[in-house]
Order: sequence, then C-alpha cells, then structure tokens
Amino acid sequence: MLGFVLNTHQQWLCRRLADAGYTVTRQVAVPDTATDIQQTVREALARADFIIVTGGLGPTSDDLTRDLIAGLLGRNLRVDAAILKRLEDFFAERGRPMPAHTQVQAQVPDGALVLPNRHGTAPGLAMEVNPNPFRADGKKTWLVMLPGPPRELRPMFTDQVLPLLRKESPLDGAFVCRTIRTTGMGESVVEERIATVLQPLTAVGLELGYCAHYGEVDVRLVARGSGAEKLAAEAEALVRERLGSHVFGVQDDQLNATVVRLLTERKETLALAESCTGGYVANSITDVPGASAIFLGGLVTYSNEAKQTLLGVRPETLAQHGAVSGATAREMAEGARNRLGADYAIAITGIAGPSGGSDAKPVGTVFIALATSRHTFVLNPVNRYDRPTFKQVTCQQALELLRRNLIKASS
Repeated sequence: MLGFVLNTHQQWLCRRLADAGYTVTRQVAVPDTATDIQQTVREALARADFIIVTGGLGPTSDDLTRDLIAGLLGRNLRVDAAILKRLEDFFAERGRPMPAHTQVQAQVPDGALVLPNRHGTAPGLAMEVNPNPFRADGKKTWLVMLPGPPRELRPMFTDQVLPLLRKESPLDGAFVCRTIRTTGMGESVVEERIATVLQPLTAVGLELGYCAHYGEVDVRLVARGSGAEKLAAEAEALVRERLGSHVFGVQDDQLNATVVRLLTERKETLALAESCTGGYVANSITDVPGASAIFLGGLVTYSNEAKQTLLGVRPETLAQHGAVSGATAREMAEGARNRLGADYAIAITGIAGPSGGSDAKPVGTVFIALATSRHTFVLNPVNRYDRPTFKQVTCQQALELLRRNLIKASS
C-alpha cells in the first residue's frame, strides 16, 4: 500500500481465472490492519461465491490474515500436527534452528482444508462457509487463503485451488477466450478496422475487447456456451483478414520470441549495434530460450569513437550527419552485419532524453536500421516518451521491422 511492492497477484490470478472461464468481479488491496482485513473479507462474503485472499499467512507480527478470518467466522484455531512436522523438517533439512514463532503457521481454523506448500513454509487454507451468515440467502461461499510469495502462490493456485474452483463452481457451458496480438497500429485504428465486420458476431454473443500496450494492441475474443469454439474461430479469421501482417501471435506470444522463431526456421542469424537503447534489444532477444541458435552478438557503441572503432562508421559521416542520423544508423547496421558475419543486423541510434534534443532533432528522435544481404532499411520514428518507455518502444519497432522483412522473405 506504500507503493514499494508491485501487486503482481492481481494480474496473474485474474488472467489465470479468465483463461479458465471465471471472471473476477472485484479486486481489493488493503493494508495489514485488523479493521481493513476483516471489513473487506466481510464485504466479500456478502456478495461473492468464491473469494481468494493473498498474503498474511507467514510467521511475523504483521501476518494477521489467518487469525482475523478465523475470528470473523467464529472458528477456533488448532495446531495441525502434519504442518508442524513439515515446518520442523523444512528447517532441519537446511541445518537451521526453527524460530519459535514459526509454529503459528501450523494453526488451522476448524473445518479448513489445508493446501500444502511445496515451495515455502506457510500452507494455504480453503474454507467452506455454509451457510454463509453474511449473505441474505445464506448461500455458501468458498474462501481461500494463499501465501504472498509468488513462487509459493502460483503453483498452489494452479495445482490445488483451480481444481477446487472447477469442482465447486462448474461452468454452465463451454468457454473460449482467444487473444490476437498485433503491433504497428494504435488501438483506435485496430478497432476501426475490425469492429464493423465483427458486429454480426457480437450480436449473437461474441465479447470483444481491446488492450493496448506500448507498441502493441491485443484483441480479445470471448465466446460462451454452445458453439463457442466455432464463434471464436470465425471471429479470429475475420480479425486476421482485416489486420493482416500486423498480427504477430496469439495468447501469450511475444514479439521477441516470434522473431527468434522465424530466424530459427530460416536458419539465419542476427547481429545488433545499439546506442541509445543500451543493449535493450539484445536483452530482449536473449530472454528467449534457444536464442543462441540465431543471435551472434551485439555491440553497445555509445560513443562516436566506439561507433568508428567497432563498427567502422566513417568519421566524415559523423561529422556531416551526426551520431543520431539515418546515415550513421545505416553504417552501424552494415558494420555489425559484416564484422559478425550475420544474415541480418539491426542498429539503433537516437536521443532518449530528457535532455540532448534540438529543434532539428528533438528528444525522442531515433533511427533504426536493418541491414540484409540485399538492402539496408532505415526507419525514423519520434518516440516522445520517458527514457525507459523510449527504450521499450524502440525495441518493439526494431523487432517489428525485422519480423516484417522475415515474413516478406518467406513469402
């Protein structure tokens, strides 16, 4: 709540639930105080069929969730012998003494189902509240408590909570959710191209949504009930037809992985020469498993001297056009390609800001060059963003330039 920790649980859990056909209706973050925790859980119990609470199950003084929820529901806490033995073994295996207060993690509310934690000490807990005194109709609610660390929460949710949810709250019918990933167009342009053609399908139940990222737009297609698969497939075909080569993948596909895959399929290689992005593209490429098959190396040539010495950029080019120019980017790309012996080379030079710009070359000016065996292409976008976003967007543009050339070469 102080802003020092990013709440990744919300995104991760909501995505996994949505993929399974369950829509989250509310997500609330509260501080570790008794009043806030109990009030929020009480409100959730009054309106929800299935509640997931994260965090507050550990051994420290601010881990209050287990005790407060047990108190709210009027359930006694008891020490679970199996959990206590698991805690003792956990510390013994590591040759460490077990702090006395760690035993609090072995306390379980009456009637709770224990969710073993294979990656930490605090088990999860699942409680059936039936009848539910906080709902007017008394309808039962399942309340699940999960530990806070992602490496513990995520496998526990996937292996234990999701099967429980499917058993206790089965879906009425089929559910299909497809995400079509695009790049190179803004959100409004994507909508303009596909909304009208998809209107007949939305009229019969297709749910259509958009999610914009830097340099990318996701189109989300959701269909439910009988014929859901057919409806979603028909919608996807129309989206692909209207957006063409702007579509680079589906579901969790990433542009960097797509580029690595295309190069791998073609048995071709890549070299990089980066200035203002400082190795961001190289990092993106090497994030992909198997990138060693296609990535020969990258050079971060920040100074003019490095551009000349390592890439062979001519002094007269720098003197006449400057380090941030199409001519310099071209020679950087061609130098990287020739010196590393790659099939393709990407070069980037620009002004990331917040200072260093001019009237002729404002902050955000960038030149992206792609050298191939036949041509060298140069793009000149102006990416007026903060410094980290500038790097991210420029990287996406460079990878998209390469992807389009690979698709064209394959056709």
